[in-house]
Amino acid sequence: MKHLADLPLWIGVPVALLLVIGATLTLLGTLGLVRLRSFYDRLHAPTLGTSWGAAATLLASMILFSWTEVRAAVHELVLGVLVMVTTPVTLMLLGRAALHRDRAEGHKDVPPAVARERETSGTDGRAGQGASPRPALQPDSPGIFMDR
Repeated sequence: MKHLADLPLWIGVPVALLLVIGATLTLLGTLGLVRLRSFYDRLHAPTLGTSWGAAATLLASMILFSWTEVRAAVHELVLGVLVMVTTPVTLMLLGRAALHRDRAEGHKDVPPAVARERETSGTDGRAGQGASPRPALQPDSPGIFMDR
């Protein structure tokens, strides 16, 4: 790590600031996980802290190692994309699973499921464009993409 002693100030200051921002956001997400009361409230804070905290830390790593290795260190982009994509998806899956569980157990503080009306008019859903009735699919029909 001796080569880091020769790091210019204009590289070191942004890297340090990004690391502090990333660590602070991650800490805030952790505090939100500990302090918030319900499971649904707890989902939000850690996902934001993890996503943006990791993004700032990875950006600091990209800047630092791109300078010290004299080549672009872009493999952090892959990690960043994976974190930014998987964190919200995980949030949605956990939230939906908890909501399904709470509704099945009959918790009173969970809103009821919204009933969806099935389309019975036989139209193709194009409102205001002279929607025409669609024929029902027959058992020997080639499929929903070939019925026109």
